[in-house]
Amino acid sequence: MHKILIIEDNPDIVANIYAFFEPKGYELDNAHNGPSGLSLLAENQYDVILLDVMLPGMNGTELCRTLREKLHIKTPVLMLTARDTISDKVAGFDSGADDYLVKPFSLVELEVRVKALLRRHQDEYFDKDITLGPLTLNIEKHTAYRDNILLKLTPTGFKILQALMQSYPNVVNKNELEQRVWGEDIPNSDALRTHLHSLRSQVDKPFAHSMIVTVPAVGYQIVIPEKQAS
Repeated sequence: MHKILIIEDNPDIVANIYAFFEPKGYELDNAHNGPSGLSLLAENQYDVILLDVMLPGMNGTELCRTLREKLHIKTPVLMLTARDTISDKVAGFDSGADDYLVKPFSLVELEVRVKALLRRHQDEYFDKDITLGPLTLNIEKHTAYRDNILLKLTPTGFKILQALMQSYPNVVNKNELEQRVWGEDIPNSDALRTHLHSLRSQVDKPFAHSMIVTVPAVGYQIVIPEKQAS
């Protein structure tokens, strides 16, 4: 049985989610604001969090950032919002959200996205550490090190690095990388390039050899320095 926390202040939306998911065997909890959600998270373990962006007081983006950066809660977060501009979506993903669904939404689509998050999170659970040469990624702790130096990565940068390291030694094309980082709600065409630039400033710039390389007209790849030099 999977357990879902709904942090949403609209009673009609909450009632619809309960009516759809409970008969399918899901266990649900509901909080109407950020502090109530934090209280439930302190007392329970959840498989997925459905998080409204426009909450009273602490908004969903602030709450998600608190979960990731201060409380180090790695439970998948699916944001629910009526705001569908690119900047809103980028802000949501940068705060640590795993997926983003615009209201009004289909409950069938919501379930598909929840199941995808459950599968992805389960895969990550069984492979918590990835080490490639001097680069180590800990998925559970959401940390990355190169030559034992802690890298200061954004949530999106971490997802990109994780996708590249899990695909090693293969090249990951742009479309696949965007899909693995943002799901179906891919931001504008420059978003990946911008996040890669930021990621490289942490992973490569301070060191003698680059590990994130661009394969022209193909995609991106992790290269271990010793192999790069050989």
